Amino acid sequence: MSNTIAILAPGAMGSAVAQRLAEHGARVLTSLAGRSEASAKRAAAAGMVAADDADIAGADIILSIVPPAEAIALAERLAANIAKHQTRPVVVDCNAVNVETVQKVGEIIAASGAHFVDGAIIGLPPKPGSAGPAFYVSGEHAQDLAALKELGLDLRIVEGPVGAASALKMSYAGINKGLTAVGAAMVLAATRAGAADALRDELALSQPHVLARLGVALPDMVPKAYRWVAEMREIAAFLGPDHPANLVYEGFARLFEHIAADANGAGEDVAKLRAFAESFKAKKG
Repeated sequence: MSNTIAILAPGAMGSAVAQRLAEHGARVLTSLAGRSEASAKRAAAAGMVAADDADIAGADIILSIVPPAEAIALAERLAANIAKHQTRPVVVDCNAVNVETVQKVGEIIAASGAHFVDGAIIGLPPKPGSAGPAFYVSGEHAQDLAALKELGLDLRIVEGPVGAASALKMSYAGINKGLTAVGAAMVLAATRAGAADALRDELALSQPHVLARLGVALPDMVPKAYRWVAEMREIAAFLGPDHPANLVYEGFARLFEHIAADANGAGEDVAKLRAFAESFKAKKG
């Protein structure tokens, strides 16, 4: 069984995945080049072993778990190292990128001689006592990842070529995070017009499940908004420039960009979102 796994990078998701793999007996490598002290501490706490490029290239499986905008650059770096050291790992792009992007990543990796798998993570970082998140994979070499299931990951194969798993991720995130964006936009507009309480009360009567979702999703989204900007733009690209909803997701990207900037600045709109969520909890209590 393949049990040397490299994960780039040791962010919140990557380190949590590493911890689960390590708990099931895997040796988990990562690169700390250019990473912060906080990243190094997080990696160590997760049981990750700092490794150089040669060791990373020599892993059985390499998982790319980075922000969408970094996916191609990381693929180019990995491909160069794999070609240099003449290794044959299975490289999995687990990032929230559109089909065209993941196909480019696949071409870059395949040129190095390594096997490539399209991956998509749906769900929160692994926690003790939970089975998730789900790791959807597709492509010719998806079956080569069976070891990950034995090492504690919820691996699910999507029948289809490279791009199928990413298409699932784009579609799911477009619905899930798109609903949060719609809620945030309308809550801010209603608050500005003095109708936040009326909106809350009407939702409580006619759409209680939507209100309950917003009560959790709005405050939970704030610290993640900066990461969702690129993801919304990937979804817009997934739809294509001529799709009538393309501009909707470009707008969502701008909304999350605004919320992220506000969270690091005056915090006025963030306070409104949190106040709406708290008012729901208070009224419910």
